Amino acid sequence: MEPPAASPHVVAVVLFQGVDAVDVTGPAEVFSTANWLLRQRGREPRYEVHHLADRAGPVRTVSGVRLYADETFDGWRLTPDTLLVPGGIQLTDDGPVPVIDATAVEWIREAGREARRIVSICAGTHLTAAAGLLRGHRATTHWSTVDRLAAEQPLVQVERDPIFVRSGHVWTSAGMTASLDLALALVAEDHGAELSLEVARIMVMYLQRPGGQSQLSVPLARSGGGRRDLRDLRSWMGENLDGDLSVPALASRMSLSERHFARLFLADTGITPAVFVEQLRIEGARRMVEQTDLLPRQIARFCGLGSVETLHRVFRTHLGTTPGEYRRRFRPAQQRL
Repeated sequence: MEPPAASPHVVAVVLFQGVDAVDVTGPAEVFSTANWLLRQRGREPRYEVHHLADRAGPVRTVSGVRLYADETFDGWRLTPDTLLVPGGIQLTDDGPVPVIDATAVEWIREAGREARRIVSICAGTHLTAAAGLLRGHRATTHWSTVDRLAAEQPLVQVERDPIFVRSGHVWTSAGMTASLDLALALVAEDHGAELSLEVARIMVMYLQRPGGQSQLSVPLARSGGGRRDLRDLRSWMGENLDGDLSVPALASRMSLSERHFARLFLADTGITPAVFVEQLRIEGARRMVEQTDLLPRQIARFCGLGSVETLHRVFRTHLGTTPGEYRRRFRPAQQRL
């Protein structure tokens, strides 16, 4: 007598107008590849993915690509093993803003009470938090909205740098392509590291990326504040990384006292001038390592870091890797440091 077939692992994916397509399709590809590998090994495919919205039919993503919801919130009768909440981010004049769909939030609140596992992708963390499912949990989200999440959800322990975070039965990830990293981790939990590794190989992915999402973000791209003169100053600073960016020099450029300048800058951006300059130079160095063939001494000089030793130190401290390793991973065909 043959053993009974294993029950499927039901994945309920929430769709709404303005959702990010990669947040939805990335994990779906991982689950589909895992199913194919399980079938090759004579095992029943496990992941049964359902796409739900407030009404069946096409759903317009933030990029304009249309996905299709084959089931509705009202008509759903299954208990999800994994409730997957993708996100959406609107780019406005005031900066990136997470899309919050009230109908989706209400359904997430109800479905989340029964789901064995809750997974939020990118800005989907904002929807899950709005549904009250992240209280007391650690969580992350896209770097551009992480400060908003921390401000709006004081009962959530927000972590800014990880690519993904697991807190009990709740999983959250950073932006967009980090959904692939998280989906691989879910496969590893469900079927073991060997299958997850094989999925990663087929999809030409790293099983686990080095460092955190700061490697892939632009932390200084936030609009930060409403003062036009300070926005112009920050743009000028970004174009003059090798110049004198000390508080005395910047205050003089603004025709302000050092104390008054430092106070205005902190109020406008939320960070001190010194911290901003440090982040600006780190970001400049990261981009030069990733996008150019410049030598370490050239990058250090152009970014105002002074020496190769300082360049290596800031990469190890802030990105968890070395410039050479970063270039090898993100520019494999280019010259190595």
